[in-house]
Amino acid sequence: MENQNFAKAEMLIRQPVDRVFEAFVDPAITTKFWFTKSTGKLEEHKKVDWSWEMYGFTATVLVKKIERNKKIVIEWGDDDTKSTVEWSFQPFSAHTTWVSIINKGFEGTSEQMLSQVRDSTEGFSLVLAGLKAYLEHHIQLNLVADRFPKELNA
Repeated sequence: MENQNFAKAEMLIRQPVDRVFEAFVDPAITTKFWFTKSTGKLEEHKKVDWSWEMYGFTATVLVKKIERNKKIVIEWGDDDTKSTVEWSFQPFSAHTTWVSIINKGFEGTSEQMLSQVRDSTEGFSLVLAGLKAYLEHHIQLNLVADRFPKELNA
C-alpha cells in the first residue's frame, strides 16, 4: 500500500472460487447478503447502481477491472469521498477461497479518514460474514440490514 489510508477485511469462505467470485458479480446473489437492489451485473467499464432500500441510499459504482475468479476493482462515492475497492480471490483448494477486500483512496482530515477507514472496515467485515453464512450454510443473517435499525432513530 502506498499509504495507511485504507480499510481491509479478509475471510476464508468454504466454497469454490468461481462461486465466491460470482456472489459479488451477480446481484441475484449479492442481494442475499449485502445491498438490496442493483441495476445489473458487474462488467468491466460499466456503471451500476447499488441500493440499500432500508436506508434510502444508492451508490453508483464504476467497474474499473474484472479478472474472472481473481479480482474485482470498482470506484464509488461522491466526488469528495470517492474511493477504490478491490476484491482479491485466492483459491486455497477446490472448495475454499480466501477473499480480501481493500478500500483505499480516502481523503480529508485525519479525523475524516479515520472515520472512513473504520466504517469501511466494519462494513466489509459484515459483508464477508454475511457472504460466509449465505454460501456455506444458506442462511441470510441480515447483518447489513440490521446494522442501523430504525428504532435507533426513534
